[in-house]
Amino acid sequence: MTSRVSREGGPALPARRRGVATRIWSERWAYAFLLPTLLLFGAYTVWPIISSLYYSMLDWNGLGSDRAFIGLANYTEAFGDPLFWKSLGITLTVIAVTVPLRVGLSLLIALVLNNPRLPLAKLFRTALFVPAVTTTAIIGVVMGFIFDPAGGPVNELLLDLGIVDQPVDFLGDPSSALWTVMGVHMWKWLGITLVYWLAALQTIPATVYEAAKTDGAGSWAALRHVTLPMLKPFLIIILLLTAIETMQIFDLVLTMTNGGPFFSTLATEVYIYQQAFASSTPRLGYGAALGVLFGLLTLVLAGLQAIGIRYANRARSSS
Repeated sequence: MTSRVSREGGPALPARRRGVATRIWSERWAYAFLLPTLLLFGAYTVWPIISSLYYSMLDWNGLGSDRAFIGLANYTEAFGDPLFWKSLGITLTVIAVTVPLRVGLSLLIALVLNNPRLPLAKLFRTALFVPAVTTTAIIGVVMGFIFDPAGGPVNELLLDLGIVDQPVDFLGDPSSALWTVMGVHMWKWLGITLVYWLAALQTIPATVYEAAKTDGAGSWAALRHVTLPMLKPFLIIILLLTAIETMQIFDLVLTMTNGGPFFSTLATEVYIYQQAFASSTPRLGYGAALGVLFGLLTLVLAGLQAIGIRYANRARSSS
């Protein structure tokens, strides 16, 4: 690439560099308005990631100035930590159980609420979405009272109906605590997945249904041969979005069970919090290492999500 001579006789910038600089200067106000967002993103997203990587290589309690650099020792300990693997197994169990149920149930509800002839459809949509915008910690505390074996409304109802002879300790029994937490989690976030499916249903043109009706297709045939095939590209995206959301169950587990009883609900996020901050001898370095490993798992799901979005766009363009 050749440089041109400036009017002053000196060498000018190459055309490509001059074009970039000119474009940036012409759009300087847009960059100026973006600057606060970039600063906040760097301060609260980029810097915590970098600092977590650094802290994960320290033997540090997070309080004093005594920071011993130990390299990858925290990661070695994490790979041999049975509680970390147990917590990861619990998190994956929650994903494997709740994600298919939540996606399938929300799809059925979306198909019903998408009917324009259904009365009070907007009211039902709002009622199902309200738990999703309610603070999770508040829901966790309230659910602790609801499932309380000593006078909780759930146990009172079961006793009145004669289903049980004595109160059930839903959150105090290791065999039922995790299932109770998963049920509350599904109820709280069902509205988010419902919105995904309702948005996907809006992409199906009404002319397609009119053509199917002209060909003599009834409601069931239109659902089977029109609606479900056209929703297929969205399925993998909604599954991955729901899986990533389900990994973030820290506040619900912490307020309902705090990882107990007997570590039966010890999700990975709760275990990281306990190691880094809540134990009698905090280990911020070890907690940071656990967080990095858990972040890598989230990154894998995010990569799958990107692949899923590409597949969905390709399937929609070819249909």
